[in-house]
Amino acid sequence: MDLNSLFTLEGRTALVTGGSRGIGKMIVQGLLAAGCRKVYISARKEDQIAAAVEELGEKVVGIPMDISTVEGCKGLAAAIAEHEDKLDILVNNAGAAWGEDYLSFPEKGWDRAMDLNVKSPFFLTQALHQLLVNAASAERPAKVINIGSIDGMRLNPWETYSYHASKAAILYLTKRVAARLVKDHIYVTAIAPGAFASDMNKAARDAGDAVAQSIPAKRIGEAEDMAAAAIYLASRAGDYVIGETLTVDGGLVHADTRTSIAGD
Repeated sequence: MDLNSLFTLEGRTALVTGGSRGIGKMIVQGLLAAGCRKVYISARKEDQIAAAVEELGEKVVGIPMDISTVEGCKGLAAAIAEHEDKLDILVNNAGAAWGEDYLSFPEKGWDRAMDLNVKSPFFLTQALHQLLVNAASAERPAKVINIGSIDGMRLNPWETYSYHASKAAILYLTKRVAARLVKDHIYVTAIAPGAFASDMNKAARDAGDAVAQSIPAKRIGEAEDMAAAAIYLASRAGDYVIGETLTVDGGLVHADTRTSIAGD
């Protein structure tokens, strides 16, 4: 058994939305380390993309795009098609959170989270379908990885109504899309991160030691933890995993008897 061939991504092309920072950037670093020939990243802010491309190197190409609309999803797919005739790996990572009191929770807080966390992964995957098909075969399937959250599996202490709903929805949507795309040799899975330091999870970023005390593993997630999960699902090692959600949280969801611990 050749472990190198199981986990290599040599020669493959990937797109990671929201890849300029946080969990997306961790995943980009992992895909590059595993051998991807090219990784495209997208985000709304051009300065963040430029900084990430400068840091990550010449194999990374940045495309500024707001994919919270169907038009934006189609625009990003068209931009990728200008450079590539196939796409091996799509990581739907871009996301948004919103927290506010129940009685004042606004429509824009609902729409922002649901549009970016649920609608965009569906319509971007749809828009990239032909490029994914072009890369896919029974011997080497294309991969779609949706980034959910443990907040789609359990409650956190905050009033993040649309975030909770959207992260639960993307995990079930993963199953439904997986059931459709498997016949095209496109395998769809999800990752549910726990506490990783990021702008979205300020608790883990700013008070990681304190957050770690409530995690069974007694630490917050590191970049290598997220990178390893993405490499596993994207590589030959994960070819028999379809429609599944990989929980990467130090044991909060499946190895803890307590509830209401903050997740990402």
